[in-house]
Amino acid sequence: MVWVPLRSARTDRRAPLRATRCANMSVEWLVDWSWSLDGLRDFIATGIQSFRDCDATALAAVACLLVLFVWYCYHVGREQPRAYATVNALMQSAEANGVQNGYVYCHSPECVRCTHHDGLNQKLYHNLQEYAKRYSWSGMGRIHKGIREQGRYLNSRPSIQKPEVFFLPDLPTMPYFARDAQKHDVELLERNFQTILCEFETLYKAFSNCSLPQGWKMNSTPSGEWFTFYLVNQGMCVPRNCRRCPRTYRLLGSLRTCIGNNVFGNACISVLSPGTVIAEHYGPTNIRIRCHLGLKTPSNCELVVGGEPQCWAEGRCLLFDDSFLHTAFHEGPPEEGPRVVFMVDLWHPNVAAAERQALDFIFAPGR
Repeated sequence: MVWVPLRSARTDRRAPLRATRCANMSVEWLVDWSWSLDGLRDFIATGIQSFRDCDATALAAVACLLVLFVWYCYHVGREQPRAYATVNALMQSAEANGVQNGYVYCHSPECVRCTHHDGLNQKLYHNLQEYAKRYSWSGMGRIHKGIREQGRYLNSRPSIQKPEVFFLPDLPTMPYFARDAQKHDVELLERNFQTILCEFETLYKAFSNCSLPQGWKMNSTPSGEWFTFYLVNQGMCVPRNCRRCPRTYRLLGSLRTCIGNNVFGNACISVLSPGTVIAEHYGPTNIRIRCHLGLKTPSNCELVVGGEPQCWAEGRCLLFDDSFLHTAFHEGPPEEGPRVVFMVDLWHPNVAAAERQALDFIFAPGR
């Protein structure tokens, strides 16, 4: 038998030479940079020792947190960023959606706020499913329960509280709320009482003419006259009116709990002339509390919610749940002038942040 060396063997003989040369070059380079390698070695040694000092439970917890952080970054990164429109952009958008006499009218036959039909619950459930697919089902228990049994809730409610569109179960129920329910927004509104009053007085000068001034809306009442001047109507900015009350409109953006992104959100100036009575009625939902800031409060003016009367006071906020049967009247003398309040809808304090986001999506204007 003859042994024939393979060609790869010659190649293997050269390998030690190349390795030696590379090693010599590496040693020279490492000597030149020994100071940085020493620091790196110390860093690695410290890290290894730290891991050795930790037990398996701690390492598992750190690993879980790292995985959750990576998942969160991925989840947030794949979402489309929310566009925060400027005031001018909001105004242009609202104008494009249709404004008549400064008042936004709903043109959608499928609007859940204005239309009552048998398929409402199915539509709401579809909107909830769409929201959950984009975000999460987490925290949606009450909303899911409310939509699933909405018919039973609305039909079986006592006559004192009967929201016309949507009832969220398991919310604390009372006709009036203490000021601390939304303390920040109440105090902010009261500090800006004079600002809102000045802009109202400028608007009210237009009432010297017989015709209804631009931007005002007359509401139906059994007796007297009830006028409203909307800045936000059913979640939509009224651009022409906002331009005429710029400081009041900017103030809305500073409120933490103002409902501005769904059809249950409104902000307006409400005027009752002497001798006016508003018929008893229910609001559309119990997810909000309505805030009245008194601007002008003559004598013999009352708000009655759930059978409980209250009086307005100038510069003070009055919070109530308008899903209760309520009415208002002005029986003061004509010389005392109208009763005027600035009205804004705030979130019910027991509606969680995740629920607010979902309700904004489900009840978005035009959805």
